[in-house]
Amino acid sequence: MPRTLLRAASAVLLTLAALNVPTAHADEVTPVEVTVNARAALAPVPETGIGTNHAIWDTHLGADESADLLKDAGMKLLRYPGGSYSDIYHWADHTAPGGYVAPNTDFDTFMRGVRRTGGQPMVTANYGTGTAEEAAAWVRHANVTKGYGVKYWEIGNENYGNGHYGSAWEADDHADKSPAEYARHVVAYSDAMKAVDPTIKIGAVLTTPANWPDGIVADGDAGTWNDVVLEAAGSKIDFVILHWYPGAFDKTSHVPDLIQLTRRQIAEHVGSGSERIGIAMTEFNTGSSSGGTTTQPGALAAADAYATLLAQGVFTVDWWNVRNGIGNVTQVEGHTDYGDFGLLSSGTCTSDGSVCEPQLNTPFAPYYALQMVSRFAHPGDRFIRAATDQAKVSAHAVRRSNGDLAVLLINTSSDASSPVTIGYSGFRPASGAPTVLTHTNGATSITSSATGSATSQTLPPLSLTTIVLRPAAAPVSLPGAPGQPTVSDVADKAATISWPAASAGPRPIVKYEVHRQNGAVSEQIGETTGTSLTVDNLKPGTPYTVNVIARDSGGGVSSPSAPLTFTTGTPASSSCSVRLTKQSDWASGYVGALDITNHGAPVNGWTLNFSWPRTWQSLGSGWSAVWTQNGQDVKVVNEPGNGSLPTGTSTTIGFVGNYSGPNVLPAVFTLNGTVCTTR
Repeated sequence: MPRTLLRAASAVLLTLAALNVPTAHADEVTPVEVTVNARAALAPVPETGIGTNHAIWDTHLGADESADLLKDAGMKLLRYPGGSYSDIYHWADHTAPGGYVAPNTDFDTFMRGVRRTGGQPMVTANYGTGTAEEAAAWVRHANVTKGYGVKYWEIGNENYGNGHYGSAWEADDHADKSPAEYARHVVAYSDAMKAVDPTIKIGAVLTTPANWPDGIVADGDAGTWNDVVLEAAGSKIDFVILHWYPGAFDKTSHVPDLIQLTRRQIAEHVGSGSERIGIAMTEFNTGSSSGGTTTQPGALAAADAYATLLAQGVFTVDWWNVRNGIGNVTQVEGHTDYGDFGLLSSGTCTSDGSVCEPQLNTPFAPYYALQMVSRFAHPGDRFIRAATDQAKVSAHAVRRSNGDLAVLLINTSSDASSPVTIGYSGFRPASGAPTVLTHTNGATSITSSATGSATSQTLPPLSLTTIVLRPAAAPVSLPGAPGQPTVSDVADKAATISWPAASAGPRPIVKYEVHRQNGAVSEQIGETTGTSLTVDNLKPGTPYTVNVIARDSGGGVSSPSAPLTFTTGTPASSSCSVRLTKQSDWASGYVGALDITNHGAPVNGWTLNFSWPRTWQSLGSGWSAVWTQNGQDVKVVNEPGNGSLPTGTSTTIGFVGNYSGPNVLPAVFTLNGTVCTTR
C-alpha cells in the first residue's frame, strides 16, 4: 500500500477511535448454534446401512485391492450385477447379451470379494430377459450349493423404464410391460425363490416420490406403478427398492417426506403387517450435471444424504457405483472433477486423451464421505435429532450402545471456516478435548485429533467433521427404554399412544412421558403412570413424531423409545367438507379438483383457505374461482356465479399444482374460517 494511503487510513482509524465508533473486524463470525437431543430418538443404524454397487463390466470387480478399499471405507452391503445389466444378465453362463462382461466378474468371484470386504451381498435377479426358474436356480446355487447365505434378492432394476411410460432404457422381453405384469411376475419369482430358501428377503422395484414416472397413471392401468405393484405383490415381498439421483446438492430436505410417502403407500396397499416391509435405496448418487461428483461438494452432499436416509429407517443406501469411468470434466472448488459416478478412479481418459483420471483405484472425495459416515455411525447405534440455526452447516448425531455420542457436522461454506457452539439435551459430555475426525477439500485421508471442546469447534471450509464424545459420568442403572409405541383412534385433535412397558432399574418406574420432536427440541405433550395415553391438544392435519421415556422414583430417565410418526386428521363432522382428487399427474405437477360441500346453514359468498405443506409446492393456475397465493398460503374466493351454497349442495373448482420435491398434498381446508372435514 502506498504511504499516502497508509497515512490516510491511520487518520480515519484515529478519528473513529476518538468518536468511540466501534470498528468491524473481518474475522468476527457469528457461531453456528448446533442442538443435539439425545431424548429424540430416530432409527437405529442398520448392519447393511452403507453400501455400493459392483458392475460386471468392471474388470477390477474381483480384485483384492477393490475389496480392501471398500472394507476400509466401511462398506456393509455390495450389490450385483450392476444396474440395468441386471435385466440382461444370465448368471449360470455369465453372459449379458447386448452388453460387455469383463473377465473375472462372475458371481462366485463377486462373493469372494464380498467375504473379503466383510459385508453382505444383494443380488438383482433378471426380470427383463429372465425367468422365475432362472432366479430360483441362482438362489439354489448361492445358498444351497455354495452356502453363501445371500439374504437380499431384488426382482429386476428400474423396470418402470421399459417403455410403458414412454422412455425405454431397461430391457423387458414381456409383451405386457405394465406394472400389473411386473407384479404378477414378482409373485411368481418370490414363490419360486422362497421354495428353495424360505429365509431370503424379496424386494420389488418402486418409483421414487417426485421422480419420473412417479404419480403417472398410464393408459389401461388401475393406478400408478407403485399402487399397482404394492396392491398385487405386497404380500409376497419383504422390502421395496428406490433409486435416487437428485441432480443437486441441496435436496436432503426432501428425504423425510420421500420416505414417509413411500411408507404411506405401503401401508395403504399392503394393509395389516405392512410395517414388516423395509425400504432399500439400492442406487444413490448426487448426480449433479454441474459437476461435483468426484470433488468435495459431492462428498458433503453424499454424507448428508446417507445420514438422513439411514436416520429415517432406510436399511441400506448403495452408492452408484464402485468404478464408472470419466465423464464431463470441470473445475470445482479448486479441483478437477472428472464427472465420474464412481467411488474409485478407473484410470480412464477422455476420448481425445486430453484429460486422464488419477491412477487406478485412487479414491474420489465421496469415498471419504462414506468412510466418514461409517466411522460416525456404527451398526447398533441409534440416530438422534440434531439441528443447526444456519443452513451452511448441517448436523447429525448418534448415541452409541456404550453411552458415547457422536456428532457429524457438514460445513458447505466454500470460503470460510465456521465456528460452532454445540448444546446437548439428555447428555452431559465429559470435559476435555474430544476425538475429532476431519476431512477437508482435496484431502486424501481422514485425520484424527483431540481438539476443541464438546461445546465448541471450528469447521474448516467444505469439510466433514465427526466429534466423538464420552459421557461425563459412568452410566448408572436406569430404566430400560419403553418398547415401540403404536397409535390408535387418531382424530383431528387427539390420538391414543400405547407402548410396551419398560424394564425397571433398581428404583421403580413412576411414570412415562410422551415427547414430541419439534426439530431438535423435545416438547412434552403428556404423561401417565400406565402404558397408554390419549393426548388431546393436537392440531388437525399435522404430522407428529413422538418418543416415550420412563422416569423412576429417583428422577432417573430412560433412553427414549423408538420413534412413532402419525398424522392427525380433520373433524369427523363439520359444517363443510372438502374432497381433493388428482385428475392427472406428470411427476412435477398435477391437475387437482376440490369438491366443496356445505353441510351447515346456507352460504352466500365463500372463501376457501389452505396451505401448501412444503416450500417446493406452488399454484400454477386455478379455475371456477379466484385463486391467489401468498407464500405457502392459498386463498380461493367464489366467482359471481357460484357464491351461493345452500345446505347440502356442492361446488367443484380446479387447479394446477406444481412441485419439485415429494408431493405431500394439502390436508386442512377452511371455509369461511371453519375447518372442514377432508374426505
